[in-house]
Amino acid sequence: MAPSNNRRPGFSRRAQYGVFWSYVFAVAGMLVGVILLALSYFDPTTFGAARTAVAEVTAPVSSGLSSVGRTVGAVPNGIGSYFMIHDQNIALRKQIADDHAVTMRARAINYENRRLKALLGLRERIGVPVVSARLVSSSPTSTRRYATLNAGSWQGVERGQPVLGPDGLIGQVVEAGPNTARVLLLIDPESSVPVRRTRDGLPALAVGRGDGLIDIRSVSNAAASFAPAEVFVTSGAGGVYPPNIPVAKILRHGRDIVLAEAVMRPNTLDFALVQRAFLPAPPRPVATPVAVAKP
Repeated sequence: MAPSNNRRPGFSRRAQYGVFWSYVFAVAGMLVGVILLALSYFDPTTFGAARTAVAEVTAPVSSGLSSVGRTVGAVPNGIGSYFMIHDQNIALRKQIADDHAVTMRARAINYENRRLKALLGLRERIGVPVVSARLVSSSPTSTRRYATLNAGSWQGVERGQPVLGPDGLIGQVVEAGPNTARVLLLIDPESSVPVRRTRDGLPALAVGRGDGLIDIRSVSNAAASFAPAEVFVTSGAGGVYPPNIPVAKILRHGRDIVLAEAVMRPNTLDFALVQRAFLPAPPRPVATPVAVAKP
């Protein structure tokens, strides 16, 4: 006959010892608790000393367990901080590399500018101002675009001198009286100024249209394309206008010939500056009389 699975502790000596010692520990704990309770009630001083002694004994254990708990609790934060700092380091290294590349390009451009300025200094000539005069009148609605200055030959104004505003070129003196001068504006159909693009030095001509705008015409052999907001300045070719004076700004996309607006509008100005020609024409040779031999 098979033995029953429902066996009581009495049939196992190990189980009996376990039950016995559990009772012993329970009774001992109860006795210790009763003794401590009675001691705290009848002799508080002795109870305080005992409590201090127990605290001294258990303090290292408590400190160790507390340190272990703090260490374990700090592990997730440490892992998160590690990954965050790692990502930040990668981003900062990339930014440093990008800034280094930009810095190197800026240094190269600065060196190139200094080199080109040194080369230009060999032949560059600064326009000499003649007089600052008031713009008396202009013709903004006529097909011919002129302006009048209240300064003339008595003040040093001569035919062919460029006229500038505070931000760019206005035109060229075409007639000079004693105290007045007539200025051909950039937007006049008879005006043609050699210019170049500031972005890449593309040569072109700024030709007036008579309607307040300017045509920029490429003079390069290759097909040229233009984009809005590109700026053209005087090139210095022809010897009339000093180089690098703002002339016009592109209005729309185009190829070879594109529409632009003048940087300066004379009808919004009160004063203008007259300069000497960038490279004045050489003086005419004086004819010497030819001796005729007498027969």
